Parts: sequence; structure tokens; C-alpha cells
Amino acid sequence: MKLAFSLFSLLFSLVAMSQELYTATEPASNRAVGSLGVRVDNSIMDEVNSSKTNYHLIPDLMFGISKTVMVSGGVFFSNRSQSFESEGGTLYAKYRFLSKDAVQKHFRMALFGRLSFNNSDVHQEEINMYGHNSGVEVGTVATQLLRKVALSSSLSLVKAADNGNNNKFVYGSKQSKAVNYTFSVGRLMLPKEYKNYKQTNFNVMLEFLSQYNPGSGKYYLDAAPSLQLIFNSQGRLDIGYRKELTSSLIRTAPNGFFVRIEYNLFNVF
Repeated sequence: MKLAFSLFSLLFSLVAMSQELYTATEPASNRAVGSLGVRVDNSIMDEVNSSKTNYHLIPDLMFGISKTVMVSGGVFFSNRSQSFESEGGTLYAKYRFLSKDAVQKHFRMALFGRLSFNNSDVHQEEINMYGHNSGVEVGTVATQLLRKVALSSSLSLVKAADNGNNNKFVYGSKQSKAVNYTFSVGRLMLPKEYKNYKQTNFNVMLEFLSQYNPGSGKYYLDAAPSLQLIFNSQGRLDIGYRKELTSSLIRTAPNGFFVRIEYNLFNVF
């Protein structure tokens, strides 16, 4: 009986984890303790009023420090200059401070922070700490799992600084702060019935991402649908598309495809 319960708990945790691995945002749940994740994010975005395609590559290492703490670090690469080159990096940390777990459902909340450095030119009013701006982001996220559906929402504050190599934040200090809001929903489509952890998971996601700049009164709202495959509970492939629904902010390349490849190693440390 104890062994059967342990196996059920493991399979349920894998189901829950797969539904909360969003493509564009992070949930309140943490990575497994002692795990190491290797992630490669690819953004292929169409530049506004141009035939150019902006490509951003961000390799990332993620560590599950404890049941409540995870950290990660990534490096920014892009083709915004005439050649494909490194532009900076980012450090991210998350602390889960609330967890209410029950059978086939749970509710979790976490605090998170991101510190980024970027030496590319400041080319848009939108503030983006994941590949565009230097600065800091702090916020909170809440995630609710209900059987095969997971809902998540986050609220954060961002503060942009001057980018490196004398790339000033040209919009002024009044517009260097913004509020980000996200809402994500994910649903497990396959398998219909869990038998073992080697089964491939197929998830569908829909995420809404928005920013409001109180200094200028400008904003944007995007939708980001995506498809996700989880292999052997370790490998992961996400393919999504980000589409601007409405915006009054100047944005260089708001629309395009996103591809994430990830592999996780458990009990590494």
C-alpha cells in the first residue's frame, strides 16, 4: 500500500509539473530539489516596418536549491548589430512562500526577482529584462492547479537602467519604471491516463502578457499560444507564437515565434 501510494504521488507530481511549465512565464512552483536544468530559448521576431528578422538566443542554467528556492542564470545573444554576438546576461531567483496541496489540486505563491545586464542599443519604449534592457525586476506569482488545468498570474515591477557601452535609456528616468502583468492557462491533453513517467505529455498553453508605464501612460497587451511536449519527464520542447493585441508603446519586434528546448538532470547535487 505504501509503495502504491508513493508511485501515485510521483505520477501526480509529474502531471502537475507538466501543466505548469509555461512557455512565456514562470509558475509559482519550483524545480525539483538538487536538479540541474539546461534550457535554450529562441525568439524569431519580425521587425516592424522592415524585412529584417530579429533572432535572440538565450541559453540558461537552472538549479533547484531547496523545496522553496530556485535560481538560474542566462546569457543574451542576438543579431541586432551587424553580427550575431553576446549582449549580456541575467540572474533570476524565486522563493515559494505558500503551498496548499491536496489530491489533484494545489495553490502556490512565490516571490521572484531578476537582475539583468545588456550592452545593446536601447531601441524601444517597452522595458524587457529578458534580452533587451539592463535593470531589475521584482514581483509575485500565484499558480492554481485543478486536475488537468493550471492557472497562473504574476504582477511585477521593472526598473530600467542605462545599457552598457554608453547606451543610455533614451526615454528618461520618468519612463524607466513599468508594471508587468501576466495570466497563463495550461491544459494537459495527453496522455488521457497516466501509467508511467516515460509517457510523453502533450500540453496546450495560452498566455497573456501586458505592461503599463505610469510615466508615459502607455501600455501593451500580447497573446502567446503555444504547444508543449514533455519527454520521459526530463526533456521538453515548446513552440509558440507571440502576437501583439494592442499597444501604444514603441516596440521594435512584438510579433514572432518562440522555441524552447530544455533538459533536466535530477539529484545532481
